Amino acid sequence: MAQERILTVDDDQGLLQLLKMRLTAMGFDVTACASGEAAIDVAKREVFDLAITDLRLPDRDGLAVLEELLLIHPSLPVLLLTAHGSIPNAVEAMQKGAYGYLTKPFDDKELKIVIEKALAQQRMSREIERLRSLVKELYGLENVVARSPAMQVLLQQVAHVADTDATACISGETGTGKEVIARVIHCNSRRGRGPFVAVNCGAIPESLFESELFGHVKGAFTGAHYAKRGLLQSADGGTLFLDEIGEMPLALQVKLLRALQEHEVVEVGAERPTKIDVRIITSTNRDLEQAVRAGTFREDLYYRIQVVPLVVPPLRERRDDIPPLAQHFLKQIAGRMHKNIRGFLPEAMQQLMLHHWPGNVRELENAIEKAVVLSTQDMITADLLPAGSQPAEDQVKPLTEAREDFEREYLKEVLQLAGGNISRAAQIAGRYRADLYKLLRKHGLHPGDAKEEKDAPPV
Repeated sequence: MAQERILTVDDDQGLLQLLKMRLTAMGFDVTACASGEAAIDVAKREVFDLAITDLRLPDRDGLAVLEELLLIHPSLPVLLLTAHGSIPNAVEAMQKGAYGYLTKPFDDKELKIVIEKALAQQRMSREIERLRSLVKELYGLENVVARSPAMQVLLQQVAHVADTDATACISGETGTGKEVIARVIHCNSRRGRGPFVAVNCGAIPESLFESELFGHVKGAFTGAHYAKRGLLQSADGGTLFLDEIGEMPLALQVKLLRALQEHEVVEVGAERPTKIDVRIITSTNRDLEQAVRAGTFREDLYYRIQVVPLVVPPLRERRDDIPPLAQHFLKQIAGRMHKNIRGFLPEAMQQLMLHHWPGNVRELENAIEKAVVLSTQDMITADLLPAGSQPAEDQVKPLTEAREDFEREYLKEVLQLAGGNISRAAQIAGRYRADLYKLLRKHGLHPGDAKEEKDAPPV
């Protein structure tokens, strides 16, 4: 770790040298200046972690030096050295942005305590910025592995969504990376500096869901010995990611809808609502439209979260991404395990490309980790990877049969949309009425079936 740098300013050469010796002994890199002018010149050229300046300087007022230092480096902590008689000036300096002051004479212990407090704040600020930069580096759009056309289209949509505060619903199979897409949206949005809170709706017991999501007050129920903030409050100013929202209990869905519409939550046991400023991103691997028809998901909530629908394609539909993803995971995992593995032999990469990947990106990552663990060479060999597998032939319908099935389902949907009205159905399908009648007879369909289904009561 680099030495922290301190700028000291005092016209008393004896005190200046003494201060430099003490700070150097504490492990700091010290630059000493005998005038305010010299200190300002140095501060314009170099970066410091802390400045210590006398309040009374011969060439300019110490408060003026303070103000100029803060103009050059707004986050720089500045400590003032002052005599007993000028404490009111030190108070004024604090109001103008000084971190604190020391009254002369002071001992080494006092000096060290004040400096450590000032630098602790700086260290925390630097660490926060480092973590933010790291997250941005990990989840910046340019760093998402997306060579395939399907993922390029998705990332273009993500870029547009990130600039807004719109609610997004990310759908896709398990393991496709829906949470990664949610984090990318968050990190590239105006809320990027706020919290990102992720919760798996399928992992919370139904009896605890309301308390977890909305929080509770002390004594709200048996065992509530203290108040607890909910996930929505924890995400205030940032983003709440509701993973697998299709698993949310029906009774909680109406309360979530109200929270989204009113931008407020009512904690369990509370009498008044609490305002929140949260962006909601959801994900699902289920067909929510089917869940709405089955009555297990509220239709009003469905339309509220589907403002911007995003679909993450499965890995088998984006095979162009397999080589860069495999190399990315290999670099990460081999580095973590301190193994020198350079890449994949051609037959190994071919095997990765041929595998069906039912577990998607997550399965790929796990497969690479297993290969790294077992590898004794500097290249991954085919025997360490899953055998290439395509869907069994009997699972794929012949083209004619698949086309017939599609045509039948399409006609059913058109009739449903038209409410059984043949003229309207023909218009939707772009066919003449006579042609549509022929197709209906071919598949054994009747317009009256759609009317009956439409008139049926909701489940």
